[in-house]
Amino acid sequence: MSKEIEILKNENCYHKNEIDILNISLKLSNDFEEENKKIKNEIEALKKTFSKFSNSSDKLDNLLELQRCVFDKAGLGYEEMKNVKHFKNFFVKKNEPQICCNYCGRIGHISTSCIFRNNLCFGKTRKI
Repeated sequence: MSKEIEILKNENCYHKNEIDILNISLKLSNDFEEENKKIKNEIEALKKTFSKFSNSSDKLDNLLELQRCVFDKAGLGYEEMKNVKHFKNFFVKKNEPQICCNYCGRIGHISTSCIFRNNLCFGKTRKI
């Protein structure tokens, strides 16, 4: 009987160890299951965000394809591409004011360097 009791105690100890191992693996399995659910939820949220982004980019592409030329007024009562003005130069150079002499009225010099004013042979009358 004592041998049998000893054998049963050993078996009992072995089974307790197995139960402990199984409890630890069950706990790990539950942790992995919870982590798996969290990751799945995160993936779903990212899919929704990405689908919004891809839909927005598709809509932007469609809008860009639907653009019309500035001069295309078809549908507003105009004949299509008639009376179109194509501008070659959008920027026009500004004309700078030219220097004009106050004494003789000629362009290109000022009255202090005027030959008519400084030269006595041309007379002292002032031309306007």
